[in-house]
Amino acid sequence: MRKITASLFISLDGVVADPHTWHFPYFSDEMAAAVVGDVQNSDTFLFGRTTYEGFAEAWPPREDAGGEDAGMAKDFGDTRKVVVSSRELDFTWRNSEQLQGDDLVAGVRALKAEGGGKNIAVTGSVSVIRQLLAAGLLDELRLLVHPIVLGRGLRLFEDGAGPFPLKLVHSETFGTGVMNLLYAPADATDASKQR
Repeated sequence: MRKITASLFISLDGVVADPHTWHFPYFSDEMAAAVVGDVQNSDTFLFGRTTYEGFAEAWPPREDAGGEDAGMAKDFGDTRKVVVSSRELDFTWRNSEQLQGDDLVAGVRALKAEGGGKNIAVTGSVSVIRQLLAAGLLDELRLLVHPIVLGRGLRLFEDGAGPFPLKLVHSETFGTGVMNLLYAPADATDASKQR
């Protein structure tokens, strides 16, 4: 069974919206290594429509330009991209497809059950991550916690969501003050030990 891993840039107060407006002052080689590692350990990306459209607009021109991040842009282009949407989508970015069927949970279970392969990575796509957590389908959650309080914006967890017991698998603090936290689901015995 393949693993599903999700990665998010997040503020101290839980905001995940519009990281392009607050994330870049904290970007470093350490963070790049963590993000690239997640990409290299995956052979499939699972996106929500909005995040996919942002990536599809940004990355193909970077690949064509041949600049500093052209290699990463090529890796993104070469990787299978599965998009969750209730709308019929028209794809222009290579290796893109729509999740089959209307049931996200059933579609993702089928993806996980595909033989061989590497991980399935979810980047951004907060609504998809929320649904995967609720369905117990998320195997790892990487939070890159930035030392900034934004005060408003879309948060990872909505009021009333959960509980989602998690256990900390790995943690480190980058030189910029960003905490790299990797969580996995906690089973009932893990959760009772945390009390």
